[in-house]
Amino acid sequence: MGTTTQGKGNRAIRAGKLIAGARKHFANGTQVLTFAGALASVTVDAACDELQKLIDNRAATTAAQATARDTVASEQAAMPALVAFMSAFQGLVRVMFADDTASLADFGLLPRKQPVPRTVEEKVAATAKAKATRQARGTKGPKARLAVKGNVATKVVVTPLTTVPASAPEAPAK
Repeated sequence: MGTTTQGKGNRAIRAGKLIAGARKHFANGTQVLTFAGALASVTVDAACDELQKLIDNRAATTAAQATARDTVASEQAAMPALVAFMSAFQGLVRVMFADDTASLADFGLLPRKQPVPRTVEEKVAATAKAKATRQARGTKGPKARLAVKGNVATKVVVTPLTTVPASAPEAPAK
């Protein structure tokens, strides 16, 4: 009847069985038990109390794990709405204190980076690059695409069957 698995749950079960056996076979709770080579002497009640601690600790851990799972699940369920609210509130703060960097810093926000205006040379280079990309890819604007019409000429070729396949034997009628 010994258990070979040494898991925490199995230890708690075995501790419960040891307590039940001790209460059954040692009716006198004040009886002193000597074990571990005469190194330890305890009463039956004290031994049962120690074993009960093992059971109580396992039950408390299991309950805490279940509570933690429930807490994590409720956090995950609430997270999208809370993140959306936080983003909206952050947007409100940014609108209200857009130019006041000290106030934004009080909220833990950095001022938005201002776009750096591009030079004329950069704009000309970007336009040339975009035009070259459209030509390389063969992309067209919406009006140019409307002008493209498909003209499909099809030719159907039918290959006549030259040999007659051997007929399979007919299945007997049922």
